[in-house]
Amino acid sequence: MIGATKKWIFLKLSSIILVPLMLWFIFNLVSFYDKSYEQVLIFFTNQPTKFIFSLFIIFAYFYSALSISEVFEDYIKNEKLKNVANKFLYLSAILIPISTLFLLFRLSL
Repeated sequence: MIGATKKWIFLKLSSIILVPLMLWFIFNLVSFYDKSYEQVLIFFTNQPTKFIFSLFIIFAYFYSALSISEVFEDYIKNEKLKNVANKFLYLSAILIPISTLFLLFRLSL
């Protein structure tokens, strides 16, 4: 299978997975409006919430990295610059979710 085809399939699958996760997040975000800090903290330290939110963060960064790399492919003509931009993008798409999840899991300690 061609690399562009794999990327297209991963982009479509991650967008399908993101729809229910985004709906879950928006529904809960709206409910945070009238809650106190402690209630929001309890929500995020709840085990099922941590798992669902972790999936949301991972798939959101995965989807955004794939989408932005397509923009790089289309608009950056210099191959070296394109490769550096893609490598930096993929590195940040790994490090940012890991650090976010690390901080989230430290909330309960």
